[in-house]
Amino acid sequence: MESAAEPVKSKAKTAPARRWAVLAALFSLAMLTIVDRVAISAAKGDMSRDLGLTDVTFGLIFGSFALGYALFQIPAGYFADRFGPRRVVAAVVIAWSLLTTTTAMVRGAALLIGVRFLFGAAEAGAFPASARAIRSWLPVRETGIAQGVLFGGSRLGAAFGLTLVSWLVAWLNWRAPFFILGAAGIAWVTAWLFWFRNTPEEVRDVSETELAYIRAGRADPPRQSGAGWTSAFGHRETIPLLVQYFASNFTFFLCYSWLLPYLRDRYHLSIAAAGLYAAIPLYCGAAANWVSGAAVDTLYRRNWGRLSRILPAAAGFLLGAAALVGAVHAVTIAGAVGCFAAATFGVDLTLSPSWTLCIDIAGDRTGTLSGAMNMFGNIGSFVSSVAFPLLLRWTGASDAYFYCAAAINLVAAGLWMAMRERDRLRG
Repeated sequence: MESAAEPVKSKAKTAPARRWAVLAALFSLAMLTIVDRVAISAAKGDMSRDLGLTDVTFGLIFGSFALGYALFQIPAGYFADRFGPRRVVAAVVIAWSLLTTTTAMVRGAALLIGVRFLFGAAEAGAFPASARAIRSWLPVRETGIAQGVLFGGSRLGAAFGLTLVSWLVAWLNWRAPFFILGAAGIAWVTAWLFWFRNTPEEVRDVSETELAYIRAGRADPPRQSGAGWTSAFGHRETIPLLVQYFASNFTFFLCYSWLLPYLRDRYHLSIAAAGLYAAIPLYCGAAANWVSGAAVDTLYRRNWGRLSRILPAAAGFLLGAAALVGAVHAVTIAGAVGCFAAATFGVDLTLSPSWTLCIDIAGDRTGTLSGAMNMFGNIGSFVSSVAFPLLLRWTGASDAYFYCAAAINLVAAGLWMAMRERDRLRG
C-alpha cells in the first residue's frame, strides 16, 4: 500500500493541505483545554486562603477533576465515533467553558469538588474526539507527528496557562482568570462550528489530490461484519495499552496539580516565580511530543512496523524512571526542575506512540479505544493527585512518591516491549 500511494503522496505536497489546517485547529483546542485545566493549580494558594482549604482537600479537588475526566472517556469516545468530532467537541467546549466560569463563583470545598468533577467530565471528549478527527483527516504515515503536535499543544497550553494565570492572580485576583477563560472558550467554539467538518469528503475546498492521498493512507484494520463498539477492545494489545497509560499520567499529572504549589512552598518562591519554574517541564513535554511524533513516523516509513511505536515509548518510560529517582536527590531549585523536566520529557515521549497505536488497531472505533485508554490514564491522574499529599504527610518527604512513580514507569516500559506485532502493520 505504501508504494501504491507514493505518486499521490508526491502530488499532495504541492496541493493546498486542508488536513494541516484541521491539525492546527486541534492544536488550538488542546491548548485551550489545558489552559483551563491548570488555571486552578496557579490559583491554588489564593483559593486556599480565601476558601479555607487544606492541602488534602485540594488533593481531592484535583482528583475530582481526574475522576470525572476518567469516567466519561469511553462515552465521549463512543459519541465521537457515533456522531462525529464536530458536534462532540462543540458540546464539550461549551460545557467546560460554563463550568470554568462557575469555578470563579464557588464559596466552599464541597461545591468546588462537584464543579471540578463536572468540569473533568466535560473535558473528557476533547482528546478522543481529536483522535477520531485525526483518523478521518490524516493518513497513517502522518498520525505520529499529528499526535505529537496535538499533545505538544496541550503542554504549551499548560506552560502558558500556569504563567498567565499566575500573573493574572497576582495582578487582579484568583477569580478573574476563570471568567476570562470561560469567555475565550465560547469564542473558540463559535469559530469551530462555522469552519470544521467531520471528514474531508464533506468539505468542498479539499482538492481531489489531497482527498485521494488521505483515503489511500487511512488506517483501516479488518473488523468483523456487524461488530459493535465493543470490538474496539478485542485486541491483545488492549490491556497493556491501558495500563501503560496509567503510568504515563501518574507521573505527568504532577505538572497539572502539585508541581507549582510544591516548588512554591519548598523553595519559598513568589507565585509568579513558581509559575515560571513550573512551566519549564511543560515546555520539555511539548518538545518531547514533537520529537516522538517525528520519530514514530520516520521509523514507520522505514518499515520498522510496530517497533516504530514501541521504541520511543519504552525509551521514554526508562528516562522517566531514571529522572524521578534523580528528583529524590535534588537539593536546589535548578536540580529539582531539571529532574522534573527530564521526567516529563520521558513520559511525554510515550504519548504519540500510544495514541497512534490506538488508530492502528481500532480504525473507525478509534474514539472508543482511545477514550478507554485515556480513562485508565486519568485514573492514574486521580491516584497521583491524592497520593502526593498523603505520602508527603505520612512520610514527611516527597521521596516515596517519586520512587513509586519510577517503579510504575519501569513496569510500563516492560509492557511496551511485550507489544511486539505478530504481523507487520499495514502501510
